[in-house]
Amino acid sequence: MNDMQRAAVLTELADQLRKQGSWCGETHLQKATYFLQTLLEVPLGLEFVFYKHGPYSFDLTGELTALRAYGLLELRAQPAPYGPSLLTTERSLGFRQRYPVTLRKHGCAVAFVAQALGNKKVSELERLATALYVTREGVAGSSVQKRAERLHELKPHVSVDLALQAVREADQLAHQLPKADEE
Repeated sequence: MNDMQRAAVLTELADQLRKQGSWCGETHLQKATYFLQTLLEVPLGLEFVFYKHGPYSFDLTGELTALRAYGLLELRAQPAPYGPSLLTTERSLGFRQRYPVTLRKHGCAVAFVAQALGNKKVSELERLATALYVTREGVAGSSVQKRAERLHELKPHVSVDLALQAVREADQLAHQLPKADEE
């Protein structure tokens, strides 16, 4: 996927997240993009590392800054304690119209992620993305319990019970993925 196709997918994701109730801050886009690339295998070509609030892409932060510079996204302040929202602009609608094949190819994946994550709070997204990270890490004895214990080890502020819920939810999402022929 080239830079412009990636920009079309990311701005579409931002729009879809908003439609599902997300305030669409950078954390929401980080976690949704992680799911899009990792779980749904959309080839965005972004590198994610484990960071303070779970999987994080410095590449994506740069992409979001570039999308703002190109006038495809804009920041909108939110009342405290929330950070700003990243909203698509009128210009992004015209831009996305130039990439119908890319958006058609990945549209089901974008819609799936937006529907699954759009109404989640930041703390839920952190747990859920970390659960996916731990699952992809290939924890020895990959039972739900072992993965939840690993999540708790990485994130001591997340109780084992909440970690178990997150691992189960990530597994459930993995079983609900749209089939390739649906895309």
